[in-house]
Amino acid sequence: MKKVKLVIALFFVILSVTAQEKHAFQEGEWFKFRMSYSGFLKAGNATLEVKESRLNGRDVFHVVGKGWTTGAIRWFFKVKDRYESYFDKQTGMPYKFIRNIDEGGYTKDIEIEFDHVASKAHVNNKKEKKKASFTIEENVQDMVSAFYYLRNNYNTNTISEGDVVSLNMFFDEENYNFKLKFLGREELKTTFGTIKTLKFRPYVMAGRVFKEKESLTLWVSADDNKIPLRIQADLAVGSLRADLEAFKGLKHSFKVQF
Repeated sequence: MKKVKLVIALFFVILSVTAQEKHAFQEGEWFKFRMSYSGFLKAGNATLEVKESRLNGRDVFHVVGKGWTTGAIRWFFKVKDRYESYFDKQTGMPYKFIRNIDEGGYTKDIEIEFDHVASKAHVNNKKEKKKASFTIEENVQDMVSAFYYLRNNYNTNTISEGDVVSLNMFFDEENYNFKLKFLGREELKTTFGTIKTLKFRPYVMAGRVFKEKESLTLWVSADDNKIPLRIQADLAVGSLRADLEAFKGLKHSFKVQF
């Protein structure tokens, strides 16, 4: 079940795949995902919700992401994660990131304040009662804000198979370069019907999470919303999947073929 917690934790990172020049989302957008093993054994749920707020006198989007195990798995491996990001409504740059997780007894409670003028991330590790500051890269994102930043700033209309998208991220106490490889266009059968999608291969924390023989794949709708429809982690035996099962508050019409 270690793989289950890894997929839920990484879920909020590997969503970072989509974008366009006009805004792809709005306040009130909400997604719910079903986590499963090999597409049939339910392992958990995850949600993402967009709100509007004010932070230190700035107008911001406040996104809350949650992930938790359900059913029989919950009895012997409990996961309850909460991620929050406050980012600028115009530029998409993050100002504050919160990670509060409990994954089978492994816990973290971290708050990060971003100072883009000084190129610093101020990390408050509440569990360890430690504070530290780290130098950050230019145009850095946190693992939640990146999803929404790319949806508004990366044009997928002219993307070609094999193209790689890269983005600077800061996570916990570390800078790293997050990359996504475009695998092509595909029609995906979903709960809502058959949908035209863009298919990507995320490269997340290579060598530290998934083994070389395992891989991650992400499908997003090829429309103005760029909805994450499925994330799949191929394992030595079977696979772990997150499938979109409910949504509301989309900014644009959602296109289903049949």
